[in-house]
Amino acid sequence: MSTLPVVAAVDGSDDSWRALDWALDAARRRGAPLRVAHVRQYDAWAHPGAPVVLPPPPDEDPVLAEARARLAGTAEGTEVEYAGLDGAPGALLPELGAEADLLVLGSRGRGGFARLLLGSNGLTAARDAECPVVIVPRPGREVDGPPPRPGPRVVVGLKVDGPDDATLDLAFTEAALRDARLEVVAAYPWPLQTWAAPGELLPPPVDQQAVEHETRTLAEGFLAAHRERHPEVPAEPRPVPGDAAGHLVAASLEADLVVVGRHRRRLLAPARMLGSVTHAVLLHAASPVAVVPPAPAEDH
Repeated sequence: MSTLPVVAAVDGSDDSWRALDWALDAARRRGAPLRVAHVRQYDAWAHPGAPVVLPPPPDEDPVLAEARARLAGTAEGTEVEYAGLDGAPGALLPELGAEADLLVLGSRGRGGFARLLLGSNGLTAARDAECPVVIVPRPGREVDGPPPRPGPRVVVGLKVDGPDDATLDLAFTEAALRDARLEVVAAYPWPLQTWAAPGELLPPPVDQQAVEHETRTLAEGFLAAHRERHPEVPAEPRPVPGDAAGHLVAASLEADLVVVGRHRRRLLAPARMLGSVTHAVLLHAASPVAVVPPAPAEDH
């Protein structure tokens, strides 16, 4: 039972109502409260010097009123609270994650260009929030991949050369909550690039089966502690060659959730970053995507 709320950020768009439905389901599974938040950006905030337009009080907020109407009769047994915040969504949405178990947003809001696959607020929240951020895509995204086995399934990306326990922990937790199997996608570089100066002999070629076996062995080792905590979750490591993002997007077909880690801060790159794989998965996955910040001890 979680005491922190699942936060759904809504703005009146169809995308945000899909996020609200997902967040309600997540709160129920966790036994957690649901917090519905609307960040109200008025002209006085967006355009300095413009005439002041005062926002309505929270109990008169039309977006929150619609959220109440949508949840009426469907949220029994779940504690629901509503919050109206005034300011810039790009700044305030990540702050909602400071006191949340999950922050859930739609892939796009009311603003921006219709052809964008992911709005700037979703990208900012996924990059900066202190809690995992779930982005719920629009239905109908097409991905290329083999039809998966039937049944609930959570997918997680595992970097065997830099695993993140926070990412694996959320993936196992979600799989347990959904009575789902966990598909662990562990990509390894292939084909390997071999360079030699003129006249030098190239080393013997690396056997791909050996690389795949080593990747599987490393993955099994990283999964061991999580399997002990969640023995009910069948976790299947799947070593795959080449592009991690492409494999994760393909695996998103009919998945309940894809879980990816956020890029860790580095000494020479201290700013928070999503990472190229996570960014590509957010843009193209057919299922909801959870972006997990690194464990606090590792987020320097």
